[in-house]
Amino acid sequence: MGKKVVHEAHAKLNQWFATAICGNDILSSTFYVSGIAIIFAGVYAPLVMAFIGLVLFFYKAVYTEVVEALPINGGAYNCLLNATSKSVASLAGVTTILSYVATAVISGKTAVEYLDAIIKVPVTILTIGLLGFFAVLVIMGLKDSAKVALTIFAFHIISLIAFLILGAFYIFHGGHNYLLANLAQTTKTLTPNSSGLLKALFFGFAASMLGVSGFESSANFVEEQQKGVFRKTLRNMLVTVAVFNPLIALIILNVMPIDAIAAAKDFILADAAHIFAGHIFEVVLVADAFLVLAGAVLTGFVGVSGLIYRMASDAVLPNFFTKENSKGSYPRIVIAFFILCTSILLVTGGDLLALAGVYTIAFLTVMSLFALGNLILRETRSELKRTYHAPVVFVVLALLSTVLGIIGNINLEPKNLTYFATYFIPAVILIFLFANMDLIIKNLMRVTRKIPFIYNFLERNFDDMHEGRFLAFVHHIDRLHSILDYVNKNETGWNITLVHSACEEHKNDVGKGAKDVQDVIDTLQKAGVFPHLRVNVVFEDKPFGPELIEEVSKKFKVRKNRILIGSIHNFHPFDYADLGGVRIIF
Repeated sequence: MGKKVVHEAHAKLNQWFATAICGNDILSSTFYVSGIAIIFAGVYAPLVMAFIGLVLFFYKAVYTEVVEALPINGGAYNCLLNATSKSVASLAGVTTILSYVATAVISGKTAVEYLDAIIKVPVTILTIGLLGFFAVLVIMGLKDSAKVALTIFAFHIISLIAFLILGAFYIFHGGHNYLLANLAQTTKTLTPNSSGLLKALFFGFAASMLGVSGFESSANFVEEQQKGVFRKTLRNMLVTVAVFNPLIALIILNVMPIDAIAAAKDFILADAAHIFAGHIFEVVLVADAFLVLAGAVLTGFVGVSGLIYRMASDAVLPNFFTKENSKGSYPRIVIAFFILCTSILLVTGGDLLALAGVYTIAFLTVMSLFALGNLILRETRSELKRTYHAPVVFVVLALLSTVLGIIGNINLEPKNLTYFATYFIPAVILIFLFANMDLIIKNLMRVTRKIPFIYNFLERNFDDMHEGRFLAFVHHIDRLHSILDYVNKNETGWNITLVHSACEEHKNDVGKGAKDVQDVIDTLQKAGVFPHLRVNVVFEDKPFGPELIEEVSKKFKVRKNRILIGSIHNFHPFDYADLGGVRIIF
């Protein structure tokens, strides 16, 4: 219990700290997404930006329903783990990790390139230094990281507000206005026929979906947020994106011709700032770009820490990564992520075109999988306790939007799919090796039986894995087949302890429920159903809840992520988060 207290004291974030961590990622898009949208959609870019805000409105409902029902780190991985199977969830986990790698490397290098525009610096070396700085910061504790993130986020918001105010003042007080000329050029280019305009709007929408990257991040560190904060982070990100991106695009269309916008798309805000506010404000915007893109690197470290810890706890990745320090962070995950990002930066030689393709497809796939998981969860976990129910039409529209975004981006640059597959396939192979760690550990113990120090280490640290132990709570005999079928399909360990706890139904006949369960198990085994499973039934004279979870975990030496339960209902006095990471399987 002492470990948990330390974690609570150092890692629970209020809405502003939590918003800042993921907000720096999503709002870093203000520096490039307007230029992208204008290149494709011309003067219709603000409408494209507004529509993307609507997509985030739909996804706000999607994420709120699932994450408040299952408030455990992991995002799409956790959603699909509880809705489908470990194999399907692992695919989402791999895709999310690739998204974070791309976020950290691309954001870090782009941040340094902005700095290089002011003072010449060694870009690659300084990018590695920036990655290292945030790695150390995250290891030092989430609170310290969040303070830095909030400072960056506040400066960025102030800079954007100043951009809008100074831009509007320039437009309404005699500055050269290009809006009508840009309208004429857009009309001439895009509207000889309706299909030309629709095609431009579609590709503008698809390319501008880069502007929603980061929205998925909050779900990956929800356990580090105070209760009720997650929903607020989604609201805050939605509002900032829906307000700033359309207005910024509108200001730029007024102060610059489209040809100049296309030429300056990578530094569009800084160039526009120079036009209506001079060199000093241009420098301010460049400094802001450096800081907020650096803040997006921090988002990558924080998000991947929560995700990999969750996947390691589920034996999808090595348990080695679950080591926690006194600050509530996971240094092994952070160091491994830093090494991975640095390696990719060096291997690519700083040319991140391939990684940009991975980035686009990866985060849109993650969001699509989350929406799909929401729909599946409605069918497979209909009894799950929920604080909010997203309208089905919102979920479907959200899924359709990001799928169209993926299709559009692949059409814009077909090589993106090749780049994505190049990173994705090896990662999937690696993940699936780890997901079958039960079998690997068992075979390692077999071949190292005569090497005591290796054998003893494996036996001591992976006892429940090499024994294939799982523990499942069961209150109703009609759920027995579902439990056994789940383990049979998803796990390589087949040593199952079924726990029947004290309940109101059998208060006058203690242990009767366990006897009923044992009778059904005997019947199934005589009939030859799941003959390879070794099933033991026990009775615990205590009501189901966090205390009993803790007790049986220690008693049977089974990690909580290997404890299987049914859905938490509205009548339960506790939430899923109180149970310490057990797995809901029906």
